[in-house]
Amino acid sequence: MKEMKYANHPYVNKKISRIFYGTAMMPFLAGENGNDLLDSMYELGVTAFDIARGYGGAESSVGKWVEERGLREKVVLLSKCAHPDGQGNKRVNEKAIREDFAMSSEALRSDYIDIYLLHRDDPDVPAGEVIEIMNALYVEGKIRAFGGSNWTHQRIEEANAYAKEHNLIPFTVSNPNFGLADQIQDPWGGGCITISGPANKDARLWYKEKQMPIIAYSSLGRGLFSGRVKSDKLDQVTEVLDAVAMKGYGYPENYERLRRCEELAKKKCCTVPQIAMAWIYHQELDTFAVVSTSSEKRMQENIEALHIELTKEECEYLDLR
Repeated sequence: MKEMKYANHPYVNKKISRIFYGTAMMPFLAGENGNDLLDSMYELGVTAFDIARGYGGAESSVGKWVEERGLREKVVLLSKCAHPDGQGNKRVNEKAIREDFAMSSEALRSDYIDIYLLHRDDPDVPAGEVIEIMNALYVEGKIRAFGGSNWTHQRIEEANAYAKEHNLIPFTVSNPNFGLADQIQDPWGGGCITISGPANKDARLWYKEKQMPIIAYSSLGRGLFSGRVKSDKLDQVTEVLDAVAMKGYGYPENYERLRRCEELAKKKCCTVPQIAMAWIYHQELDTFAVVSTSSEKRMQENIEALHIELTKEECEYLDLR
């Protein structure tokens, strides 16, 4: 049985599992007890947990588990702030960020958050202003590493240029969509950023040069590479993928990527999701993947995927290059 892989981060003094456990699912969204499920993921080696102020009761569920198990100094909690409100109003400002942190801190039962991300960007707000806000929270001991979720690499570059000029801490982590599936359309609307597909080659080159950690969401195409969708039964795809997944990933080029995953999985005696997961870790990027599952078996398979070897030619073949 293969084991989890880990990485370090200069502002997070803990080992960070290469797979973040995603909590945008039940029972966490409802704020219900998920201790048994969290226990099983932790026992498999998951030390990093992806949460957000906007994920219903997820912070509360995870916070109770961490407190009851006495794990605060052993787990990495990532949360997100400044998501637009229900009316779509942007909230990238100090008042909203601090309000979100206060609520997250209380729900997580922790006076600090290991990785704190701006859940969306507001290009009308100067990047330097955001850097000043996040540095203030860092100095106060409220956050450690920080960065952007759904921020373009250009905006991150702008923020970090300001940080360098003013001798401040820069963004040191990013949370875009990334995976083998090309996100053709914004699944949710409101500024979702992807670095997948041929149109985003420059973004990937930037991340390769900077080696900024990427915490990739929807890394398996929101179920497209789950193994439940079959390339020879595409008439049934909407029975597996929801409308959000279809809007983002339900396109012919992605179905061809799925077919090639199936082909290579058969050749290597593994599963489609394992091939798609392995592909993520063979891109010369400092990549982590967010995975949401209620299955210990599936998580173990994801861990096994970290150890699957793919050649450069196989990676390019999978990505239609």
